[in-house]
Amino acid sequence: MWEKKMLPVGIEDFDQLIKEDFYFVDKTVMIAELLRNRAKVNLFTRPRRFGKSLIMSMLKCFFEVGGDPSVFEGLAISRETELCEKFMGKFPVFFLSLKDVGATSFARAKEQMGSVLADAAFPFKFLLNSTALDDSDKELFRELTNRRMGEQTICDSLKICTRLLEKHYGRKVILLIDEYDVPLQKAFYGGYYEEMVQMIRSMFSQVLKTNQSLQFAVLTGCLRISKESIFTGLNNLKVFSIADAGFDEYFGFTDAEVRELMEYYGLTDSYEQAKDWYNGYRFGRSDVYCPWDVVNYCYDLRADPEAHPQNFWANSSGNDAVREFVRKLDVSVAAGEMEDLVAGEAVMKEIRQELTYREMYDSVENIWSLLYMTGYLTKRGAAEGKRFPLVIPNMEIRDIFTTQIMDLFREQVAEDGAMVREFCSAVLSGDAEKAEELLGKYLSMTVSIRDTFVRRPLKENFYHGILLGILGYKGDWYVTSNYETGDGYGDILIIPKEGSPGIVIEVKYAHDGNLEKSAQAALAQIGQQRYDAVLYEKGVKQVLKYGIACYRKKCRVMPG
Repeated sequence: MWEKKMLPVGIEDFDQLIKEDFYFVDKTVMIAELLRNRAKVNLFTRPRRFGKSLIMSMLKCFFEVGGDPSVFEGLAISRETELCEKFMGKFPVFFLSLKDVGATSFARAKEQMGSVLADAAFPFKFLLNSTALDDSDKELFRELTNRRMGEQTICDSLKICTRLLEKHYGRKVILLIDEYDVPLQKAFYGGYYEEMVQMIRSMFSQVLKTNQSLQFAVLTGCLRISKESIFTGLNNLKVFSIADAGFDEYFGFTDAEVRELMEYYGLTDSYEQAKDWYNGYRFGRSDVYCPWDVVNYCYDLRADPEAHPQNFWANSSGNDAVREFVRKLDVSVAAGEMEDLVAGEAVMKEIRQELTYREMYDSVENIWSLLYMTGYLTKRGAAEGKRFPLVIPNMEIRDIFTTQIMDLFREQVAEDGAMVREFCSAVLSGDAEKAEELLGKYLSMTVSIRDTFVRRPLKENFYHGILLGILGYKGDWYVTSNYETGDGYGDILIIPKEGSPGIVIEVKYAHDGNLEKSAQAALAQIGQQRYDAVLYEKGVKQVLKYGIACYRKKCRVMPG
């Protein structure tokens, strides 16, 4: 029986992807655009998980001497016959990934840098037998393969490698540096940022500025680090950021590419869900999906056709930018802007595309820029100079924001034990009026959910989460969520300690603002679906029922 191609989950090696017959979304035409529109030094900044490493591996396979040209057969670049004849397999290529350089101290990070440099140089050990190199050249190369190389050797390493490779091959070198900013990010959190900046600046300055052995260089990273930080005096640098039209559709999947992928695997019934959750990023003039998410979602669907979209992107790394943003909100101003974002509306903000890691969290204004450049927000509509209309791109990122908002809310709830006890006491005693008053106070502590972004069940889930966040702090209650009981699933069931009443709560979002009607509908659902059945089965003598309706920061608590 004919098998479908494997889905390339976590595959970043282009040669492996093609030769082992993984599904490939053909981005090879980017090579032609790069050759026609390149600068001496080209920096591509994109959020994580948008295929940067695979693109770099593709470039390496195309340009390097001794590469296998058969991997490009039938791909878009193969139709560029003149470019292929002139450039394919014609250059020494030095490829360096810095994604694994980062530790809790500069000494350890420096050791890691030495290791990755030695590993990158290892494939060129044949230089030790090169007749084009003299003894002093070979001694320099031996130092580069020593994983315990000193800091000065680290700083000189890339310049030395390009010079030795040019001397051996008689051709200038293409330099590829993947995830160039990861060591700076790790150094910022590790407390040794200045030391790492100095080392990276020295490495880059030597190899990228006035280097006669360099054909051209390509760097990738998440952030466009300011020239003053590590690119001082580098006048041959061209940056292609997410705001630029150049190369805009090569990082990420277009809608047509996602449709084709899902049709290939027979998953078209889940296309709309994939679009809601993983589309919506605006790079230059192109709308793209996050490829990591699409591939993982399709992988899950092949195993389980009823699989729900997951937050694959958030689970692949931390979400410090959103966490810091939520914590720095000014209640009177920025919190309202957060509500606009979560509702699916645009917020106009001035974007600084060049930052240093030291500046990222200095102010809420800088965090807006950080959120945009790292993919948590995207541009929707026309910019006004440096002012961009920013939105949350899709359901996945919205889930990240609401999760961080809810985490902060739970911390605030935990700090006010008296209010928690008062609310729980009101619920337990049947005092719906008091419970409504206190729930209204809680709603004022967090953002509201309005109508424009999500479907009604997801809005109900948000308020459902707020109630669980409050009730979960009552230590002697057993609180369950979406428990199967009667003829369905009750929103919240509280199984009490012996002798106390049980409690059933159904939450509704009053999409038309009619809290009374929605609370009545919630109570009616409790009765119709017999959500109290499991409590009586457990021997509970008395069951309190509440229909709760919410709309933005308003609520109605109706007893049954």
